[in-house]
Amino acid sequence: MHILKLIFRNALRHKLRTALTILGITIAILAFGILRTLVSAWYSGVEASSSARLISRNSISLVFSLPLSYKEKIRQIPGVKGVSYAIWFNGTYISEKNFIPNFAVEPKTFLELYPEYVLPEDQKTAFIRDRKSAIAGRKVAERFQWKVGDTIILKGTIFPGAWEFVLRGIYYGAEKSADETQLFFHWNYLNERLKKTTPRRTDQTGVYIIGIDDPDQAAEISEAVDKTFKNSLAETLTETEKAFQMSFVTMTEAIVTVIQLVSFMVIIIIMAVVANTMAMTARERIGEYAIMKTLGFGGWHIATLILGESLIISTTGCVFGIILTFPTAEYFGKTMGSFFPVFKVSIITIFLDIAASFLVGMLAAVFPTWRAVNIQIADGLRKIG
Repeated sequence: MHILKLIFRNALRHKLRTALTILGITIAILAFGILRTLVSAWYSGVEASSSARLISRNSISLVFSLPLSYKEKIRQIPGVKGVSYAIWFNGTYISEKNFIPNFAVEPKTFLELYPEYVLPEDQKTAFIRDRKSAIAGRKVAERFQWKVGDTIILKGTIFPGAWEFVLRGIYYGAEKSADETQLFFHWNYLNERLKKTTPRRTDQTGVYIIGIDDPDQAAEISEAVDKTFKNSLAETLTETEKAFQMSFVTMTEAIVTVIQLVSFMVIIIIMAVVANTMAMTARERIGEYAIMKTLGFGGWHIATLILGESLIISTTGCVFGIILTFPTAEYFGKTMGSFFPVFKVSIITIFLDIAASFLVGMLAAVFPTWRAVNIQIADGLRKIG
């Protein structure tokens, strides 16, 4: 009990130095937590993927489309329980700065294959019945203050022109990992309008979404799909939804790696700061440690004082850093919601914060402790006066 009281008094002996060190640790833990959350957000699409869904696209590139006639052939493959299709629309709302992920889909089968997108039954029925309708995620609806019944006009980029939709529903995610920033509308509406403007682009889709009965047979079913369209004008590449999402992450893998390296560099830098603080503290108290040895205190007493002080400082900074991480992540998520639809601080990130602060506290105290424990009493007493 006396040792603990002494540790706290030592930590507060130089209030300004301690406060600045804690501030540095707080900022470092905050930066580390946000960077780790950013990495998690980058992989959110991969983590949210279902093992019971396959994605089939053109084997050359996503830029090339697939014929609508493939749907029935895919449905007949053993192990397939449902097929839907979607095409990336890439429309912008009001201004090009207002990026919204938007897709033309086949409503009924799409919602069946994505049960994580939850819609009230009346809104789902209205969406399926109205060919000119659309549904939007809760976050994007809040962002633009949309309400059910509003008219939304998107400016097409891949498909030029002004496209008008009536918002018939606002979906929310059944799980936190579900993307609530997207907008979906009828593929038929897109196809009918293309028949009048660019007939050569009709009856085409970007990807097929395939629901399967047994996730363990994903590889066999994928191979069967690709074999069905081998040597056709539009061969397919079929893979699990997770692998499909991972292909996008792989394109920016270098950026993710840099972010991860920076997050660990932050910890190394703050470790140097805390180590410097503890080295200064131990050097100032060499005389006190010599007197403690003279009075019969052992090396473990001195080690406990130094290590305890270092851990208290690093832990305090960690607590403040974790507390600030949540509002910062919430603000960042709102600001960059269109690019990172899921930006949540995970439990793993909190554990990493705690582990990092504990490691910093331990390692920063190693050299000062070794020096204080091994100094001769006579050498220590010379420091007094």
